Amino acid sequence: MQTLQTVIQGATNIRAELSRLTGLKPNLVLVFAAPVFFEQSDFGLIFSECFPESCVVGCSTAGEICDGGVLQNNCVVTAIRFDHTSVVTMSTPLADMADSREAGRRLAEGLFDPDLKAVMIFGQGLNINGSALIEGLTEKLGSAIPITGGLAGDNGAFTKTWTIGSQGVSDRNIVVIGLLGNRLQFHHGSFGGWEPFGPARKVTRCQGNVLFELDGEPALPLYKRFLGDYANNLPASGLLFPFAIMDEDRATVTLIRSILGISEKKGGLILAGEIEQNGYLKMMHATTDSLVHGALTAARKVSQMFDSSKGGLAILISCVGRKLVMLDRVNDEIEAVSSLLSDKTALTGFYSYGEICPLGPATSSKLHNQTMTVTYITE
Repeated sequence: MQTLQTVIQGATNIRAELSRLTGLKPNLVLVFAAPVFFEQSDFGLIFSECFPESCVVGCSTAGEICDGGVLQNNCVVTAIRFDHTSVVTMSTPLADMADSREAGRRLAEGLFDPDLKAVMIFGQGLNINGSALIEGLTEKLGSAIPITGGLAGDNGAFTKTWTIGSQGVSDRNIVVIGLLGNRLQFHHGSFGGWEPFGPARKVTRCQGNVLFELDGEPALPLYKRFLGDYANNLPASGLLFPFAIMDEDRATVTLIRSILGISEKKGGLILAGEIEQNGYLKMMHATTDSLVHGALTAARKVSQMFDSSKGGLAILISCVGRKLVMLDRVNDEIEAVSSLLSDKTALTGFYSYGEICPLGPATSSKLHNQTMTVTYITE
């Protein structure tokens, strides 16, 4: 397995930068880029012309991750040449948020193969039920196939996101990568670093990933009262104060849910993934140090699974909410992860609106929010 990477800083020299990678003859090309690149009408065409025999997959971001750290408003392109692993890709349009589960099933049907070892998925970051999407994939593929990936971003604007895949650039398509072959090593880890606080509130009315009532009160006005002046910047400011889904004893956090949108008319909060009726939620907050420690924990989970001295590719997907908390120290979490990996490891990834990763080595994949996820690929 070999990798090459380039960072494209402007929209006028894309072909010249990509020419540095074509000699590798990659099986897979990962593209994580700022929204401004996807707004170009020929962005997808350029990649299909430069890599006619490669699988090109990726999405728009809220910040890009490369070997040099965290970037903003750039395009990070990583070419991967597998020696013993086959790559397949597939795309499907998402009709609306209610189509999320069926979209997962459609993708799974196109990917199913007895040699399938792992899947990576990138979906739009808005008007999507990420947990239903993953459940649809898992229903068809089974929980033994690890699924990692993330939801696209648009620099915190929450207006429009894009993916790039087998059907080119789209603001509606979900794209997946299937990796096949017995020589593939695919490892993963995730961790948050956020802390719950305040009372546990009961979900008294919800529908899928839309929260309408907490403790019998309309959720949006209640949340706004808590945020105070931060409420003026919703939904973006909601990234600083996600919800923790608590266990039955209301003592342990099971998953974290970010706010992707609000419904003023219905008084609801649109979350990145589903919540349960009659379950309990708590507010969360974090410090830079706690988030960096969380990233280090995620990397440690991965590094303990294998010997990374031979090198490979680490795909880091972290939530934009973490970036908003850490500000100028955002590179600290990338440095924390890379410190546990071999210097032969290439880094790529992005800041997202949702992260996808199994909870552990032998568990099914879940949608996470406010986490750092690390996917390590080698042969």
